[in-house]
Amino acid sequence: MLKQIINRYESKAFAFLILMFVLVSVVNSDFLTGESVVNCFNDSVVFTLLAVGSAFVILTGEIDVSVGSVLGISAAVAATILRDGGSLFWAITMAICVGAFFGLVNGIGVAVLKIPSLIFTLGTYGVARGMVYVYTGGAWVENLPAWFTSASHSYLCGYLTWYYALVLVFVIFVQFLLSHTKKGHNFIAVGDNYQGAELVGINPTQTKIYAYVISGVFASVAGLLFTSRIGFITPMSGNSYEMKAIAACVLGGISLSGGLGTLIGAAIGAVIMTSITRILVFLGLSSNYDNTITGIILIVIVVVNTIIQNREIVKSRREISLKRIAQKAFIDNQEVSK
Repeated sequence: MLKQIINRYESKAFAFLILMFVLVSVVNSDFLTGESVVNCFNDSVVFTLLAVGSAFVILTGEIDVSVGSVLGISAAVAATILRDGGSLFWAITMAICVGAFFGLVNGIGVAVLKIPSLIFTLGTYGVARGMVYVYTGGAWVENLPAWFTSASHSYLCGYLTWYYALVLVFVIFVQFLLSHTKKGHNFIAVGDNYQGAELVGINPTQTKIYAYVISGVFASVAGLLFTSRIGFITPMSGNSYEMKAIAACVLGGISLSGGLGTLIGAAIGAVIMTSITRILVFLGLSSNYDNTITGIILIVIVVVNTIIQNREIVKSRREISLKRIAQKAFIDNQEVSK
């Protein structure tokens, strides 16, 4: 049991996170404090939601590069409603509707029209980002209610915010549904073997549409938390967030080819990716290196995973060949003995 836990990719990702914290503390001992470490988790709340939402799409073997822009337009819609005196319920409802709409469009484009997911979601990425500029008139959305912006600084205990605590509980709950329900298994089945999923009665088209809608909704909720944490929205809010979300998924053990990984792993990957900015500060480096390091990490992980997967494929084929040779030899010996 313990060996299985240790061998899980999520455990390795968490071990890498701990090792990263320890190494940084060796260089700067001020980093390894309760407040600093917990704030790495608190700061990851937005990327955790983005990564977990993206994970559903990646598990089905597709990709969604529009989540950053969907976050931006959802946040802009919610922020203007709250700024103009609208209710929190109406702001949340509209933001989620915007996210679900873009997710549905992506799902139809990819699953129904069979357009490559990278190309189609890149298109919706541009549409959503353009809509942020049109909706806001290119201006910042400021002067949000104090009760809304101060909510991000509410603490459950110690330095742990309510936002991260609630998101963590929600991610664990969604992971339970993914692992223990038929609908949840469908996402992994479609990504693992598309034709096989069809043969056992799973509707891959419907499953992929669901995955994109979930990704859009998670991006919109991330936009709400982003707005509360930052306190204002710019036309560039959420820009390039999709790269960190995808990197978090891959770093957490989700295969880009689909069918492998967990939401917990994506959440751990989000903490790692978010911690980079804070770590750079403690190392005395400019935060301008953030995107560069993110890109390097993504490339390294993808290359390493590809090499490992290729080796496993070769090993599996070799084992199958040896079994066939052994079976053939056994049959030949049986015929000779007769």
